[in-house]
Amino acid sequence: MKRTTMVLGGVALLLTGTVLAQGLPKLAVKKTYRVGFAQTESNNPWRLAQTKSMQDEARRLGHQLVYTDAAGSTAKQVADVRSMIAQKVDAIFLSPREDKPLAPVVKEAAKAGIPVILLDRNIDPALAKAGTDYVTFIGSDFVQEGQRVANWLVKNAKGKTNIIELEGTTGSSPANDRKKGFDDVIRKNSQFKILASQTGNFARDTGRQVAETLLQANPTANVIYAHNDEMAIGAVSAIRAAGKRPGVDIIVLSIDGGKEAVQMVADGSINYVVECNPRFGPAAFKTLAGYAAGQKYPAKVINADRDYTPQNAKAGLASAY
Repeated sequence: MKRTTMVLGGVALLLTGTVLAQGLPKLAVKKTYRVGFAQTESNNPWRLAQTKSMQDEARRLGHQLVYTDAAGSTAKQVADVRSMIAQKVDAIFLSPREDKPLAPVVKEAAKAGIPVILLDRNIDPALAKAGTDYVTFIGSDFVQEGQRVANWLVKNAKGKTNIIELEGTTGSSPANDRKKGFDDVIRKNSQFKILASQTGNFARDTGRQVAETLLQANPTANVIYAHNDEMAIGAVSAIRAAGKRPGVDIIVLSIDGGKEAVQMVADGSINYVVECNPRFGPAAFKTLAGYAAGQKYPAKVINADRDYTPQNAKAGLASAY
């Protein structure tokens, strides 16, 4: 597999896969563009940071950003993209809430002559393909994120092996892949057991409620792996409500790397966090300009993300989102 590194907007990215021939709508080279950004929701710090990065970079470059918020509704996000198509924007940035329902509308945009760039979440490759139906996906390697969490646990468990997994939004690529990456590693280490795995919908309060229920049903649980910081923070509250010490009696693992979670790593209530950087603005608009200029992109442009441990969390806090 071809694997090279590209720097977009000062962010190091890994390009994976074979560079594809572009069978996509052309985008004229212009000084400014009118571009859609279809956000999935705005109920957590990660999404707010992503939106701010997109808005700030659009403003800096003088582009007009047509912004929509699906408020956690896949049906609304489909309607949002169709509205952008009807408005004849120059291009669309899309963070698809689910990987299957958004594929048809991505193809509709391509047929209407509007190129789409996927941000953070991917769509089902069996339903729509990079280089044919959309330009590329920019984001993290979600499978690798799950693997990194599991590998850290294997090395640092100290006898804690009974796991509760709090999954993200059902049908979303981060939830699917973060589960796959983590579960694949755990299956190869027979001392560990996933006692229960249930969606917390990437939400803090839902994560807290699910963690409370699963801890009651599984009193021997001593590890909680959450697919994002919001659920991990909710789980910390649930652990305390159960009379146990988060980070000590029960290991807490997460993905995202927001300030609140990183502070909790520094304080000891969360043990390990893999970053999923939300600052997409520079890379997204750099890719848009490159595409207009005729540059070809692979199916995936992968962010190079760091991690936060008890050893580095305090130092990394200042640059966390």
